[in-house]
Amino acid sequence: MREVQKHINDKLKNDPEFKERYNLILQKVEVAKKIIDYRIKHNLTQKQLAHELGVTQQYISKIEEGIFSTLDAVDHILFQMGYRLILKVEPNKVIPESSYTPKELQKIERIVAEKGKVYKSAKRAKKHIEKL
Repeated sequence: MREVQKHINDKLKNDPEFKERYNLILQKVEVAKKIIDYRIKHNLTQKQLAHELGVTQQYISKIEEGIFSTLDAVDHILFQMGYRLILKVEPNKVIPESSYTPKELQKIERIVAEKGKVYKSAKRAKKHIEKL
């Protein structure tokens, strides 16, 4: 088990994409924990909770496994249990946001079209444009 944890820790340190996916899984686990804790606290089976919430037992099972069909459905279930789902959108640290303004990108596209030059990346195009 230590080897698995060591491997995960190494990947978290060295692979930003892995770290982002891992964090998403941890968030799903938190949702699943809330539902499982609620069921235990209220001494309910999956079937009983599903009946109370108006969904199927299979659906509760999938959510507890971290498989969500839609955020609306999960939000609805959590709301009925006394929780709320907070959705937050952040820049992807693995793939940085464009550092160009929409005007700069338009200028790059216009100059590229005028010059008939094809650039492999917007960064190269911008460097070329800055030299003009």
